[in-house]
Amino acid sequence: MSYAINFLSALGLCFAGMAALSLAIDRHHRQAYGDDAPVRKRHLLRTAGTAMLALAIAPCVALWSAGAGFVAWAGMLTVGALLAAVMLPYWPRRVAPLAASAGALSLTGLAGLALN
Repeated sequence: MSYAINFLSALGLCFAGMAALSLAIDRHHRQAYGDDAPVRKRHLLRTAGTAMLALAIAPCVALWSAGAGFVAWAGMLTVGALLAAVMLPYWPRRVAPLAASAGALSLTGLAGLALN
């Protein structure tokens, strides 16, 4: 059970982080919301995306130790970026709600694992 929660938490954080970083770009923000991102929102999206990608290292290292964990994290980054890149052209308005829910569930999973 812990393996699945760690794995899905890392994957969810990578997807949410990559989606946040992509929505910080004016072109993708325009696709999803219809207008350019204000400077403050763009900065918030970049900070949140970077933080989520950094937090995604923890479950990978917890599952596979340091050496293999960083390699697994790089693979999770690739899958998260692929998910965001595939969703943006076809379902741009669904990316932000899905990424927010994936990030929230992943953070909840990390918090639950930290308490154990």
